[in-house]
This record gives sequence, C-alpha cells and structure tokens, in this order.
Amino acid sequence: MIRMAEAGLLTTVQDGGRWGCQHLGVPVAGPMDPVSHRTANLLVGNPAGRAALEVTLIGPEVEFLDDTTFAVAGARFDLFLDERPMETGIAARAGRGSRLRFGRRTAGARAYLAVRGGIDVPPRLGSRSTDLASRLGGLGGRPLRPGDRLDVGAPGGAPVRGGRRAPVFPLPEGGARVRFVPGADEQRFEAGALERLPDGRFTVGPDSNRMGYRLQGPAIRLADSAPVLSTATPAGTIQVPPSGQPMLLMADRQTTGGYAVLGTVITADLGVAGQLAPGDWIAFDACGRREALAALVEQERRLMRLAPPRRGPSAATAHGRGETG
Repeated sequence: MIRMAEAGLLTTVQDGGRWGCQHLGVPVAGPMDPVSHRTANLLVGNPAGRAALEVTLIGPEVEFLDDTTFAVAGARFDLFLDERPMETGIAARAGRGSRLRFGRRTAGARAYLAVRGGIDVPPRLGSRSTDLASRLGGLGGRPLRPGDRLDVGAPGGAPVRGGRRAPVFPLPEGGARVRFVPGADEQRFEAGALERLPDGRFTVGPDSNRMGYRLQGPAIRLADSAPVLSTATPAGTIQVPPSGQPMLLMADRQTTGGYAVLGTVITADLGVAGQLAPGDWIAFDACGRREALAALVEQERRLMRLAPPRRGPSAATAHGRGETG
C-alpha cells in the first residue's frame, strides 16, 4: 500500500486505457504519454498496461507503507527517496515507511510512478484509468488528495530490470515538432494550408487539459465552412474549428467530434505531445503512413529492450489496453 503525503498539482491513476467502450460514448482516458507509462511498468517487471500514477507539472510526496519496488519514467524531476537524490528511469527499492518526494521539474510535463504489482483500485468498465470529465475509474474518478491510500497488486510478471534506462524519446524542453498524417478533410482547408503548416509554431494554451490542447498561433483557414458530420476521434486528432485555431485531442478526448480534421499525430509521437505543458510550443510536419509505421516499429523495438522475453502477450500486444488483473 502507498499513501499520498502530498498530492501534487494533478496526480491520477492511469492504466493502458478504457478501450472497447467508445461506441457507448465512454472516453478511453489512460496516460497522456503512453510510452513513459509503459517504460515505468516494464522497469519494475509489470505488464505494460498495469495501473500507475500520472504526475503532472508539480509532483507529489508518496509514502510507501510496505517494502516496495518502484520506478519513475517520463518528465525529469528532482527526486528524493528519504531525502537521498535518485534518478528517473531506474527501478529502486523502498523500505516500509520510506518517502519519495518529487522536487523541481526540469524537462517534460508528466512523469509516471509505477510500483511492482501495479496500483490496485477497483476496475470500472475494464480499466482502472481515471476519466476526470465523467468521474469514472481511479479513486472516485478524481485527482488524488493528501491522505489517500492506494493498494498495490500482487507482484508477478517479468524480473525487475537493473541499471538506468535512457528515455525512449528526447524530452521536450519548451516545445517539440511532431509528425502527423493528413486527414480526409484536406479539401475543406484553403489551398496551401498543409504546405504552410511546418513554417508555423503554435503555443499550448492555458485552458488545455487531458481532453486536449487548445493551440494558439497562425490561423488555419477553412475554404468550406459547411457543417461536418461527427466522426470518431483517435488520440492525436487535430481538429480545426471555424476560428482557425486548432485543437489537439489527447487522452480524455470525446469519442466523436464535428470539426474539420486536419490530420492525426502519429502514434510514435503521441508521447512527445503528452509531455508538453501550457506555454510550450508545438509544430507539425506532415508525413505518410509508411513513415508513421516505420517510426512506430522503431519505438516498439526500443521498448522491447526494456523487458526480457516473457510468455503470453508481449508488451506490444498490451499497448493501449487497461489490465484488470
């Protein structure tokens, strides 16, 4: 069991996501940075989709009420275990009564704290992920508070990996370029809109959240303002409302949307996007499906190096799926 001595700005329980319910209007939720979430789990020998804590911008202080193996991946924070400095990207052992404190953040926006066995809150619709908008999953569907206690599941799975592991992708420091595959609504935008897009930078607005980022920058003009039929919204969808200021849909996105779609950020770059904070810049580069698939294959290879071979579903199979066990 662990106890939240301090909760941080926005700390939630997230597993691989609530898949299979979108036709009912239930968002997927899950981690904003799926790559770092998987990395933290793999470091402690968990299945890749096991529930962990997502830490946003200002971190918590966590007390371990039992001997625990843990790892932190994702955003770079100054970390202290019983006031002793420690690194991200490494599995460590905490004794009963030890405290892990998140200090100054130096790169990225979201870190993931995984414990061996996973965070064991009751699953809702097949997932332990917290969906803040519908108050579903996690601990009462809300951010964690000081004094909250969370059970830890039984250890199992692969052995714990020793040694520090480098991040799978470079953490953004103030901004990042991400790749996207153009969407089917290309004809709805002014001529040359896609060609001009890489020359512009957008700022992640202050009203951004886990549902999506409201971007501020050069307007993307619509040539056709006729209403658009609602369509499914995968993670990374770039919607453009009549204002021309795009929105990048993220983990807690709605299941359908009715704005024109410029394209979708490729899966391999979703982790980078998930590490952006309000005030950071983002720029977009169009790419084809072949490049998108090649980037995902390379990312999966890097993730597979974090864990030894195991029987049953691989880390790649578990990607994007919550685990109720």
